[in-house]
Amino acid sequence: MPLFWRIFLLNAVVLIVATALLLGPVTVSTPVLLTEAAVLAVGLAAMLVANALLLRVGLAPLQRLTRAMTTTDLLRPGHRPAVGGRGEIAELITTFNTMLDRLEDERATSSARALSAQEAERRRVARELHDEVGQSLTAVLLQLKRAADHAPPELGQELRQVQEATRAGLEEIRRIARRLRPGVLDELGPASALKALATEFGGSGLSVQHSIEGDLPPLDREAELVLYRVAQEALTNTVRHAGARRAELALYRTSGGVALRVRDDGRGIGGEAEGAGIRGMRERALLVGADLTVEPGAGGGTVVRLTVPVPVRFPAHALVPVRGSAAAHAPPP
Repeated sequence: MPLFWRIFLLNAVVLIVATALLLGPVTVSTPVLLTEAAVLAVGLAAMLVANALLLRVGLAPLQRLTRAMTTTDLLRPGHRPAVGGRGEIAELITTFNTMLDRLEDERATSSARALSAQEAERRRVARELHDEVGQSLTAVLLQLKRAADHAPPELGQELRQVQEATRAGLEEIRRIARRLRPGVLDELGPASALKALATEFGGSGLSVQHSIEGDLPPLDREAELVLYRVAQEALTNTVRHAGARRAELALYRTSGGVALRVRDDGRGIGGEAEGAGIRGMRERALLVGADLTVEPGAGGGTVVRLTVPVPVRFPAHALVPVRGSAAAHAPPP
């Protein structure tokens, strides 16, 4: 029965009974007697309690739906309010859950397109930096060397200083190109790419230790790229915001797939709202069905953990050896 009719019929029953009692054995005198006032008070209290109980029971599913609406985050999919109540309340909760399913699918599709376009643009910019700007600066270096060799000693010294500054700029451009599109990821796989990433951030004043297992199950290119980008963003946040001195990067096998963990000894995330970097990591994790958690560490700092599922358990002969690692063959599962 709809909620409207339940409340209406309960009130109607209470009012009909009260009217029948007033027309029958219950009378009201002038002035009102104490017993008559007591009877009226008890009747009023019974009506209020009955209405309160009915509204509490009937509106409880709506309160749960309200909490779900205020706490729903499309970057943390899968949470749905339980369908409760009857009639239009159950229909409303079911409609809300259907809407969430559609929104999560649309967000995943749009995020995949946006990130795919972003990666394509990164590849284009990295290629132009390496091929166009890099070659131009290399030619400038050769011309500066030739000019310095034929110049007087005083001018030659200045030209060599310009040459060193140009060489430093060329190395910086190559570093930016590697971060935009890591070639080592395509050529040697995620293990070697993460080791190179740890070494790169180690040059920025942060001591990064890496622990990478060699018998990892194979991942597709999208999952490998998500692993690398999440590790890159986590270390970037550590350098920029955490004030940490040490960080640990680990890649290891789990019962359901492959897990990445980045832990630092910085100031931690506290109660601050998630920024664009963490939300970007969550969007990438959703593309491959991975689970991402960002939480305070046991001894301080922050722990970023990404778990990428591997639905198929491959036999030993089907495992792809980790490129660039010391293990030539992975042991059977």
